[in-house]
Order: sequence, then C-alpha cells, then structure tokens
Amino acid sequence: MPEVRPTIIDIQQDEVLTGEAVALDVQPIGYFLRALGVLIDMLIGVVLLVLFVLLMGWLDGLGLLDPDALPILTITIIVLVLVVVPTVVETTTRGRSLGKLAVGGRIVRSDGGAAGFRHAFIRALIGVFELWFTVGAVAALVGAFTPRSQRLGDLMAGTYSERTRTPRLPDTSMGVPPQLAEWAATADVARLPERLARRLAQFGSSARNMEPSARARVAASLAAEASQHVSPVPAVDPETLIIGVVAVRRQRELRALELETGRVAALTAAGAAAPRGFPER
Repeated sequence: MPEVRPTIIDIQQDEVLTGEAVALDVQPIGYFLRALGVLIDMLIGVVLLVLFVLLMGWLDGLGLLDPDALPILTITIIVLVLVVVPTVVETTTRGRSLGKLAVGGRIVRSDGGAAGFRHAFIRALIGVFELWFTVGAVAALVGAFTPRSQRLGDLMAGTYSERTRTPRLPDTSMGVPPQLAEWAATADVARLPERLARRLAQFGSSARNMEPSARARVAASLAAEASQHVSPVPAVDPETLIIGVVAVRRQRELRALELETGRVAALTAAGAAAPRGFPER
C-alpha cells in the first residue's frame, strides 16, 4: 500500500480554511470601522432605552403602572434592549446589524461560515459587560491587540467582522496590440509557468501606477522570461510583448476550454440518447 504523505497548505493571515481544505481569501473589517459600527449599534440601543423610559413614565402618569412591578419591568427592558434585540437582529440578518450595514461589515464564524443564534447570543451577553458596563473600553482594548479587530465577545463566540464592501478589482483583460495582430495568428506561445503567468498578468494591471524607471526595468525582466516560451519573438518593446503574450495565451486557453465544454456536452447528449438496457430476444 503506497505511503500517504500529508499535504501542507500554506494559509496566509487573511485566509481561512474550510472543512473541505479550501483556503478562502477574506478581508476582516478595520479597527476604526469596526468601532464606528459598534458605536452606531450602541446609539440605537440608547435610543430604544430612552423610548422605553418615556413610555414607562407616560404609563405611570396615567396610573396604569404598578409601582411594585417597576423594578421587574426595568430589568426586563434592559435585558430586552441589551441582549434580546441584538441577538434577534444578528440571527435574522446573518450578522448584519444597522451599524455593520453602515460600515460595510457582517459577523461571520472564524471559518468564514454564517454565524447563527448561538454566536449572536454569546456576543450580546458578553457585550453587556465589555460594551455597556465599561462604555466600550474593554472591547476597544481587546480589539486593538487582535489580528482581526475581534472584541471579547468575538473571541468567546468564535466570530469576527468580515468586510462586505471590497474595492472593485481592476480589469486585467488585455487584447492583442494592433502591431502584433499578424504575429498572434501564427506565433507559437507555449503554456507559461503558473508563477510567470501570474506575474505577467499582475504587471499588466498595475503598470500604469508604477514609477517609469521601475516600470521599464520590470517589463524588461518579464519580457526576457516570457520570450523563452515564444517563437518567433516579435521585434517590439518589452511591455508590448508582455501584453501580446498574455492576450494570446488567454485567447487560446479560452478556446480550449470552450472546445472541452462542447465535447463534454456532446458526450452527455449522446449518453442520454443511447438506449438503456438490453434488447429483448
């Protein structure tokens, strides 16, 4: 029986590993945005408490409120506003309270999955101490020393605040330059090593933001590497060569993928049309 060797998966700081051993690239929300979202939620809680107090005063003025029941009613309102309401809101909205919606975040589990009732209840219960009793001092202190700006409730519940408003990625699709159109039709562009292909694509999307001398130096280095996989090498500047090589490889890989998809669809259709079972004798 062949020996089974464990696979080592390199997980970066902003990645989580799912149960299927898939590394997900996640972006935790920043410390100050997280604090702003918590502040908004706390202000909403204060408004609810004030409204309940005004309601109790109005009922007491009408003589509809029993003085003996006032302490019990007060405790009930505090528990309702500080624990029940946050738990219900985060459970029904899958971790998106008004404060988190305002700053573009949501509460998720440490493995990237959706948080549930248990996580929301633990966070709300501990939040009574770290947010309300200490006016947010404990949450601010703990969040400043955790990689994902997690407060104490997050550490106990196994959650963190994930960014939902990510910046739009630049368009990395590059067409074949006009001066290379004839070359691209007959050129032999071999499959590029994965690392080199990624560096070429990254250069194409970020070259415009680079300092001119550094841009020329990087383009020359990448073009020298790419030319080893190209025949013939066109007589163009390094940056044009990079754009042409990336475009040609993308077009040919897309064409191969379309052909593969067409073959699979044809085989599937043929299998569905084939008679099933054995013919009767």
